[in-house]
Amino acid sequence: MIVMFHKVGWSRGGELKMVESSMGFEGMDSSKTAMAITVGLPLAIATKLVLTGQTLKPGVQMPITKEWYGPILDELEADFEVTFSDSMVDYKGY
Repeated sequence: MIVMFHKVGWSRGGELKMVESSMGFEGMDSSKTAMAITVGLPLAIATKLVLTGQTLKPGVQMPITKEWYGPILDELEADFEVTFSDSMVDYKGY
């Protein structure tokens, strides 16, 4: 089982903002663990994006642009029920 929680805060135009994101996921069995699924599947999906020509950027890539993380998160949710829940909250600091 995996439980993940992120708090991301920033300042824009003098206004403090924060997003809280959480995810909980339980594996299927001793070989299809939550860790194996949530680490292995994003890499497999990214590989599929390259091999099917859906992205053609050369070199080493980081999944920090919507071109990468969008399709990966969409497929994780649609096909494997791996989801994040995001909410804007008042800035609480760290």
